[in-house]
Amino acid sequence: MNRIPLLIAATACMLLTAVDSRAQTAPSPARYSYADLADRALIAPIAVIATISDTIRLKPERAPGVAPGHARLYVEATADALIRGAGGLPPSVSYLVDVPLNAKGKAPKLKDTQVLLLARPVAGKPGELQLVAPDAQLPLTPDIEQRVRAILTEALRADAPPPITGITSAFHVDGTIPGEGETQIFLSTREHRPISISVLSRPGQEKQWSVALGEIVDQAAEAPPRDSLLWYRLACGLPRELPAEAVADLDAGSAQDARNDYRFVLEALGPCTRTSPLKR
Repeated sequence: MNRIPLLIAATACMLLTAVDSRAQTAPSPARYSYADLADRALIAPIAVIATISDTIRLKPERAPGVAPGHARLYVEATADALIRGAGGLPPSVSYLVDVPLNAKGKAPKLKDTQVLLLARPVAGKPGELQLVAPDAQLPLTPDIEQRVRAILTEALRADAPPPITGITSAFHVDGTIPGEGETQIFLSTREHRPISISVLSRPGQEKQWSVALGEIVDQAAEAPPRDSLLWYRLACGLPRELPAEAVADLDAGSAQDARNDYRFVLEALGPCTRTSPLKR
């Protein structure tokens, strides 16, 4: 490759998602959390394993918005394996990526490196890709590949949990003996598909909670395992407090029980850890 195609050089800032001075160096492969990967994989129409064949460092005037200590590269790569992408890809792809410089101000040598790209196509330009985030060129490791594939496989299932947009209502009912009760919390979703959380309390036992996807509360439902798509939707999508309007129709005691049970669910889910917040 002798030069950057003129059209790509002229539109460099359009082919990357916005990068600002707050951009951070991408975490090491071991530090990508489930939420980091899900944030990027779920919005990417294309996921492809590629081998970088050549790179050119863009001059500063052709790379607006690059963070200090970084450089923008024009990359050509060979598409090795398409994980996700309607319509396929040509054998060669190109894209722009921002990379951290070393202590000598040099960009890393990426030729012959295999990477996993989470990207979208550039309209009218077959083979040109736009990364969904500045750090959506991921190092290809067995762990990252397996986790991204698992996320996308779950997302394609007919019963895949949709993004949560809020909490519509909650109620609490006491049982027949002291210390017994049940709380149900109903969630709103982007696709208007119902999700509900149930919390059961029994004297002398730990609270049990579960999630049902559908109109009917499934008595066989369970709590989602950590680092699953349903866990991600809940841990990263639920508000930190039960909204006041969700318990507005309950008496004070029942409302407090519902709030306590909601906090129990949040604690059971654990934090939505992000080591590299998504920048678009």
